[in-house]
Amino acid sequence: MKQVFAVTRGMLPADTSYCPGCTHGVAHRLIMECLDEMGELENTIAVSPIGCSIVAHQYMNIDMCESAHGRAPAVASGIRRVHPDKTVFTYQGDGDLASIGMGEIIHAAHRGEKFTTFFINNAIYGMTGGQMAPTTLLGQKATTAIYGRQKEKAGSPLRICEMLSTVEGAVYVERVALNSPANVRKAKKAIRNALEVQKRGLGFSFVEMLSSCPTNWGKTPYDALQWIQDAMIPYYPLGVFRKPEDM
Repeated sequence: MKQVFAVTRGMLPADTSYCPGCTHGVAHRLIMECLDEMGELENTIAVSPIGCSIVAHQYMNIDMCESAHGRAPAVASGIRRVHPDKTVFTYQGDGDLASIGMGEIIHAAHRGEKFTTFFINNAIYGMTGGQMAPTTLLGQKATTAIYGRQKEKAGSPLRICEMLSTVEGAVYVERVALNSPANVRKAKKAIRNALEVQKRGLGFSFVEMLSSCPTNWGKTPYDALQWIQDAMIPYYPLGVFRKPEDM
């Protein structure tokens, strides 16, 4: 018997340019499934900045625009204020959000902007060649840290969820992982919760997804998923850091 896989309306019928084993595609589908199930596909505007995420508009069947590097939260703030009836989200990588865009994400959360950010953390600059990012783990090698990240030179990796959870305007903050079927199911629930918080107009919502980058990590797709479990999750613990009392 031929096995048939359903294709959500939220994904365009296109082959992705992501590297084999990259979990960007998993994140794309989860977000689009949630929007489809909520009846929000035709009512959504998304913003993607520079990085691997810049091609997301080729795969997501929604209205999207691109922003300058790190500035997606600023653009999304303007869109949501002009269109308060729309569902608005940013889709950002760690090099983008945690480095050049740190000011934008902190202040969007501080203002309690009513959009959602989906943060793909693969602990490296992906599109630009594997440079060390603010989230690169101690000892992890990168093209700009060939002997591994050293705390005395580069500081410790930034934990964005922990940071944002201290900001009053950030109403929902959760970290999930995309490395196993069980974790993928939990990721979808977190995405749905974040979008529901936005629809209720409660404030800023944020979901961090630990994601694989086999190419720049120098690992096979399977080993990359295992590395998320063995190396990333111990430093970036999964869970809800902040949520509404009634959720």
